[in-house]
Amino acid sequence: MKQMRLTSINTAAFEASGDATDAIESGINKRPRSGAVAVTVSGLQGDIVVDHEHHGGADQAIYAYSLDDYHWWEQQLGKSVAPGTFGDNLTIEGMPTDMNVGDRLLIGEVVLEATAPRIPCATLSRHMQDSGFALRFRRAERPGIYFRVLNEGDVSSGDEVTFVADSGASVTISDLVRAYYDLSPDRDELRRLLDAPIATRFRAKFEAKLA
Repeated sequence: MKQMRLTSINTAAFEASGDATDAIESGINKRPRSGAVAVTVSGLQGDIVVDHEHHGGADQAIYAYSLDDYHWWEQQLGKSVAPGTFGDNLTIEGMPTDMNVGDRLLIGEVVLEATAPRIPCATLSRHMQDSGFALRFRRAERPGIYFRVLNEGDVSSGDEVTFVADSGASVTISDLVRAYYDLSPDRDELRRLLDAPIATRFRAKFEAKLA
């Protein structure tokens, strides 16, 4: 696997996202931080979560996006796209686009466990000033990955990131994306997904589908 490195740590303060006539409260507009930043079970110290129904919580404490996927987007959009643009807390060079639920990233003392993909919404479209961007983001199949924090600590830009695969894992982030949008999911497939340590919001979604 390609060497992985933490290239940017991004947090947001409370602000409105959108134009003056159609502003919404959001924490998506994250900007790079300098120096060491504490990673806690609740997320990055100094970051905010506005929409608690869909974001944040122990199972989605950290959202990471691959720098390599940012480069892909720059080619698609024909312009520079800065780390943090998609609301990611951590921008990581070399991070795989897809991982298994249960796979871990080690950054110094910090241990992160993959739990879920990002599901794009209207907030992302407004933030990108493109009403169709959420659908475009979904179709790109580069959702970024949510993590729970198994061990807290401080991280800094430039830190080495180590990938540790869960040898018993079989559910991928892509599996969760497909099942999330599947209007007629297979019941056995849903049970297989529910056996994995997926994020609680996805667990509730799939349990409802199964019911």
